[in-house]
Amino acid sequence: MLVIINGFVGGMVGLERSILPQIAEQDFTIAAKTAILSFIIVFGIVKAITNYYTGALANKYGRKNLLVTGWLIAIPIPFILMYAPNWNWIIAANVLLGINQGLTWSSTVVMKIDLVGEKQRGFAMGLNEFSGYLSVAIIAFLTGWIAGKYGIRPYPFYLGFILVFLGLIGSVFFVKDTKHHVAKETTTSTIPKLKNIFWDTTWKDKNLGSVTQAGLINNLNDGMVWGIFPILLANKNFTLEQIGIVAAVYPGVWGIGQLFTGKMADKFCKKDMLFTGMFLQAIALVSFVWANTMFHYVALSSILGWGTAMVYPTFLATVAENTHPQDRAKSIGIFRLWRDLGYAIGAILTGIIADLVSINASILFIGILTLLSSFIIYFRMKCSESTSVKILNWILRK
Repeated sequence: MLVIINGFVGGMVGLERSILPQIAEQDFTIAAKTAILSFIIVFGIVKAITNYYTGALANKYGRKNLLVTGWLIAIPIPFILMYAPNWNWIIAANVLLGINQGLTWSSTVVMKIDLVGEKQRGFAMGLNEFSGYLSVAIIAFLTGWIAGKYGIRPYPFYLGFILVFLGLIGSVFFVKDTKHHVAKETTTSTIPKLKNIFWDTTWKDKNLGSVTQAGLINNLNDGMVWGIFPILLANKNFTLEQIGIVAAVYPGVWGIGQLFTGKMADKFCKKDMLFTGMFLQAIALVSFVWANTMFHYVALSSILGWGTAMVYPTFLATVAENTHPQDRAKSIGIFRLWRDLGYAIGAILTGIIADLVSINASILFIGILTLLSSFIIYFRMKCSESTSVKILNWILRK
């Protein structure tokens, strides 16, 4: 049930994925990239803060209550996107979307980790992220297709009403809280509690800190792709339908790939998974600077999606593996705080560099940052599980 619910959660982000920059330019005549990307900046900051409080309050108020609250907050979003008279209303919709995503996605993540054993956390996270990001891809494609056929407003956003209705009904009537599972696991866990959850998760603990910085950089480059690629492709005379396809390929591969990479994270050394995934992202991003054809963008978006698929479930499984059950929800909230601040930082950096230099310069800069992040993982992390398999050793044996 949580897998299905998270599909509806992801779909809410997909509503904006391929057409909001076009709305900024066509409906509101906004030209500066920094101004256009303001909706991602606001979304990232609000979602990041909400993630933190979802983790901090999960034990106190219950996971299900936070999940339902997130869906109630989402109700006005489709109306605002359809009928916003100016760009400030779009920003307001993204404040609500950030709260919705922080409450709902964080809740489904924590509840799944509560429900599964230590040996299946990667697989559980893979299922969760597969559902969410496949839905992002499907809705991004559908909104692009509908916009190309019937106009960018209001018809693409009708999908939002269906997502909110199904998400709210499913959360209220079919999801049960998982706090009893946490209480049971607490009695058997041998992992020591963190001395300072915030700073240990942020940087001091080598494994947790490496994951947190990589999460921030991962969403930094995702924020750049989300905001700048529709503008880049429109400048290259791609149609709305083509932009919708490219906007869907990346989260589509990311989503479907996690069905496999989540399970891989349970078998292979998590350091290897994270390094390889961030390295592939960096190679794809740098290569985008020389892309021109539809084939180039689809191929590189697939590589970027696979690299992201390798790290996303592995991030959460690594945090869970390195924290005591009573620390887990808060530690995940702190990780997701920093990770989703990456959206805002990425949008700000991308907008400034694109306005001052060029779009290609912003893409190259973000690609280099992603490469540096992969090396931090390589030199700072350790394979903490004695039962895990090194990827290179496994390949050589084959």
